[in-house]
Amino acid sequence: MLGVWTTEQVRAAEDRLLARTPDGALMRKAAFGLATVVADLLRAMTGGTAGRRVTLLVGAGNNGGDALWAGAFLRRRSVAVTAVLLAPDRAHAEGLAALKNAGGRVTGELGDPDVVIDGIVGLAGRGPLRPAAAELVARVSAPIVAVDLPSGVDPDTGAVDGPSVRADVTVTFGARKPVHVLNIEHCGEVRLVDIGLGPELPEPDLIALETDDVAYAWRVPGPSDDKYTQGVTGVAAGSATYPGAAVLTSGAAVLATSGMVRYAGWAADEVRGRWPEVITTGTVDDAGRVQAWVVGPGLGTGQAGRDVLTAVFSDSVPVCVDADGITLLASTPSLWDARDPDAPVVLTPHDREFARIAGPLGIDLGTDRVAAARALAKRLDVVVLLKGNATVVAAPDGRTLVNAATSSWLATPGSGDVLTGMVGALLASGLDPWLAAGCAAWMHVRAAELAAGGAPAPASVILHAIPDAIRAARDPAGSCAVRR
Repeated sequence: MLGVWTTEQVRAAEDRLLARTPDGALMRKAAFGLATVVADLLRAMTGGTAGRRVTLLVGAGNNGGDALWAGAFLRRRSVAVTAVLLAPDRAHAEGLAALKNAGGRVTGELGDPDVVIDGIVGLAGRGPLRPAAAELVARVSAPIVAVDLPSGVDPDTGAVDGPSVRADVTVTFGARKPVHVLNIEHCGEVRLVDIGLGPELPEPDLIALETDDVAYAWRVPGPSDDKYTQGVTGVAAGSATYPGAAVLTSGAAVLATSGMVRYAGWAADEVRGRWPEVITTGTVDDAGRVQAWVVGPGLGTGQAGRDVLTAVFSDSVPVCVDADGITLLASTPSLWDARDPDAPVVLTPHDREFARIAGPLGIDLGTDRVAAARALAKRLDVVVLLKGNATVVAAPDGRTLVNAATSSWLATPGSGDVLTGMVGALLASGLDPWLAAGCAAWMHVRAAELAAGGAPAPASVILHAIPDAIRAARDPAGSCAVRR
């Protein structure tokens, strides 16, 4: 798992490290790592560094100092380096001297660089770029390497409120910050430079799953398994108006390696016709024993839907509630009364559904998605999977995962139904609900990437890419362990 620390945690760790480090050594170490990344980028672009051109956009303070020192190191590799000082009277003195001594130039012109280094604003900065910086950034056509974070992007929330930098690469030092997982659209590829900060860091504030984490957690059949031991997933979804939701949700549970899937609802014929391995019935009461329920996609928001949700909650097993199920809980809070307090619940809202259920509780989504998801999870004692380009998964105890999408292929009707079925299958396998939601979100993104292949794909195609995504995560070469 990748750890992510808040800027407050990082600053405190840096202060402890600086207290036992010679003056300026830490900045030079960070800047050397930054220069190495830029040099690698230049080689990949042009085959070498000699004669290449780099422009530094230099703000006040340490971020500008990092850029200036990196420029000095790049000069040693025969790179032509030009610095544009946005706050000349507050430029980092030692870094500026180092750049000039190395033969770097200071000018007011952007020039025609091969790469631009964004050293405008550091972790202490908040708000959009100021007009002069915004005008300069708008004229950049070369790849941008951001120092620690793209200027104009909030370091703790990833929020953007005006002109900002969209980096191709972000080089950060010592630890990943929330912006690096909450806004990869602006960060681009994130490269971490080790400056020895690790021993000073506390427990991370956020977690991002890696391939091996998901491969290890994902339940696959072993020699002693049968259809019951792998977990039975119940699906209560769909209606005469929305039978496709039932088909997609049930299919996702099947392909996500659920041992058995039982469907209960109005779309039994459609589900059985598409997925003959699914056991179908008309009602939750007739469905038989399950280890987890999925409820809500395409269910409808009338009395019939309320009755289904009540029956599911009354079964005293883990439940994943999505779509119309969330709307029903928002409009009729008394439905919570049927819930067994010992049975975990996972809510999977998009932004509008989140507003419906959280707004009456006084929880505003705002720009801090992590704080909002945590607040709702704690208030309702549920796991909240807040969908978005960066999906946030918060547990009632505060544990929080962030899964950053690497594309927008999931922005298609029905993809949420697919995710819900995957969550249900993992809940039925006995996985911790917080981890089940996080693993499902991770694999959902990979399935979309495989299905799309560079072009938009409908949810029904994403659905069929789930086995390939699982197979790719498990690594047939055997380099990652898989839980049996």
